[in-house]
Amino acid sequence: MQRSFWITLVVLLATAANSLAGKQDFTLVNKTGFDIHEVYVSPHSSDDWEEDVMGKGILADGQSIAVKFERTDKTKEWDLKVVDGNGKATVFEKLDLLQISKATLHFKDGKASADVE
Repeated sequence: MQRSFWITLVVLLATAANSLAGKQDFTLVNKTGFDIHEVYVSPHSSDDWEEDVMGKGILADGQSIAVKFERTDKTKEWDLKVVDGNGKATVFEKLDLLQISKATLHFKDGKASADVE
């Protein structure tokens, strides 16, 4: 009986953790050819970039990170700003994060692009 209690508890905790995730969660993949030192995600309607979602980390070329949202976020269109080690920023606008689960960033011949899934 005790084993059954623990199994039920684990299932409930896992379900609760999944329900806290926002529908806008996505994976960001760096295929730019340079390391990304800062990542900002902000509603398109906002003039504020808020805080760096990477914290003190660096997203090396070829690596990816999971960007998570609180469940209460309901915004559809978001802007994404990435900053390289020299402080150069590149902005991707109006990403529909309700439809996107993965964004792969590229930078070639001075032009930035994003493949989305």
